[in-house]
Amino acid sequence: MPEEIPQQPKIPSPSLSTRRVGDQIPKTPQDQKAEEEARKIAEEAKRAYEEGLASLRDIIAPASFGVKSNYLQMGEYYIRTLFVVTYPRYLFTNWLSPIITLDVRMDTGMFIYPIESRGALEKLKARSAQLQSTYSTILEKGAVREPELETAISDIEGLRETLQRGENRLFNLSLYFTVYAKSLEELDTLSRQLESTLGGTLTYTRQAFMQTEQGFNSTLPLGNDELGVMRNMDTGALSTTFPFTSVELTQSDGIFYGFNRHNNSLIIFDRFTLENANMVVFAKAGAGKSYAVKLEILRSLMLGTDVIVIDPENEYERLAQAVGGAFLNISLGSPQRLNPFDLPTLAEEEGEDIVKSSVTNLHGLIGLMVGALTPEEDALLDRALLETYALRDITSDPATWKNPVPTMSDLYNVLTNLRGAESVTRRLQKYTEGTFAGLFNQPTNVSLDNRFVVFSIRDLEDQLRPIAMYMILNYVWNTIRAELKKRIMVIDEAWWLMQYEDSAKFLFSLAKRSRKYFLGLTTITQDVEDFLGSKFGKAVVTNSSLQILLKQSPAAADLVADTFNLTEGEKFLLLESDVGEGLFFAGVNHVAIKIVASYTEDRIITTKPEELLEIAAAAKEAELI
Repeated sequence: MPEEIPQQPKIPSPSLSTRRVGDQIPKTPQDQKAEEEARKIAEEAKRAYEEGLASLRDIIAPASFGVKSNYLQMGEYYIRTLFVVTYPRYLFTNWLSPIITLDVRMDTGMFIYPIESRGALEKLKARSAQLQSTYSTILEKGAVREPELETAISDIEGLRETLQRGENRLFNLSLYFTVYAKSLEELDTLSRQLESTLGGTLTYTRQAFMQTEQGFNSTLPLGNDELGVMRNMDTGALSTTFPFTSVELTQSDGIFYGFNRHNNSLIIFDRFTLENANMVVFAKAGAGKSYAVKLEILRSLMLGTDVIVIDPENEYERLAQAVGGAFLNISLGSPQRLNPFDLPTLAEEEGEDIVKSSVTNLHGLIGLMVGALTPEEDALLDRALLETYALRDITSDPATWKNPVPTMSDLYNVLTNLRGAESVTRRLQKYTEGTFAGLFNQPTNVSLDNRFVVFSIRDLEDQLRPIAMYMILNYVWNTIRAELKKRIMVIDEAWWLMQYEDSAKFLFSLAKRSRKYFLGLTTITQDVEDFLGSKFGKAVVTNSSLQILLKQSPAAADLVADTFNLTEGEKFLLLESDVGEGLFFAGVNHVAIKIVASYTEDRIITTKPEELLEIAAAAKEAELI
């Protein structure tokens, strides 16, 4: 009998009491159904909650969107898209720049599709054969030759050769422009302006008629070409459509202003090569405007340019000491004096009556001193000024112009003897016998023989600053007219002069006439609103071919952008710039600039308190050693 196989013992199935920790408990159908229902309830509750929240789409979506045959209306804006249909035979580099720099709200869409060279060669070969056959037929019939057909054949053959040698490639280009306006009339005007500007380069456009929504979508940053209007272009022609060429302001002569932030090239420029050598510098406090001007002064002195500075805060004293310049402190306690009655020397060669010119300037100065004058007082003052010069035998005769000039005390004595001038006399008395006596009524004892002269007015009271600045400018102007030399005059905190009409008018006259005397006027201000709020301030900017705009405060950014016709990107650049960074305008060109100085230059011109203390401590330590 076969051997009996022993039976294996049965292993009991695990029960709930014998399951190990971590074993998964199988779910019953009832449990799975309950979980599914709970999940659906949770998703519905989440969806209902999210519907009550504001999403990104809700934030950026317009209030309304209307589609018309040749324009869109999105909220308060009217929108129209134009596409390019015809290009000229030759395209010059950066030909799109006039469009990109238009001061209009516009989006540009550019789509580039590479074309396989093998397929393009076959199509070009077929097209060339077709054109040559047509040309041969015309010649056989004895018809007049067609230069347009000959040009087309020549272009195709030239393109085939460059494609065959791998020197060129073909692309399809789609180019769209979407303009925005606040009214339909403005939209039509902008459309005509865009068409006219492009038409000047023989580039013709059409409006996206009955495809306005597709045109708008094609210029959104989505990468969707919904119009599909293409034109073949080779590599050379396509490269000219990129408006990313940056301006370089590098000359063979001039001084180094800083680095071009667009391409890291050097900005080396001679301001005297422009229509006029005037410059304005606008920046907020601490943005580096005085630092930049002091760098220009230091580098201009090395090239033989004389510099005169009106310094309201003694910021240029260390620079004057470093280069051996003259630092003149104009204050009540200072021994240095200027006589506002001084006459310019050698001015008779200009063929003008310098006495009448000086009387006009003195009118403005005394207007600052005594305040507003009535018409009667103004006439009496004019008479008194002429009599004051006549006391020293100075008349319209050029032979008398070298006689000793009068002082403010002489004018006071003349006014005292004139009936009706009592009010002017009382107001003028404090400048001859009162609190401010001595500053304006003594002979001049300073000169501008040094190549670098600084007039400091820091220690003057606030009410005397505009008067002193006016008087110094008049004295400097008389000296400049006497000898023709290459000079730069710097007026720091020029907004002081813009507060009064007489001084603002004098500054404008200086900016307008400085070119004739080889002078470059530099005006610096941090109170842009006060400076540009005056009609003469705007005129000074207009007559300044060089402008430096550094970091601006948000409160002044819009005013600066409107004055200098800045784009939104340039305005934000000024808001986000670091110290010593901004925009450099030279005539019609402007670039982003970063002003840098060498270590030695920085030690001379810095005004940071911590650095000045460090320099003073190092100097004291060196003396002890």
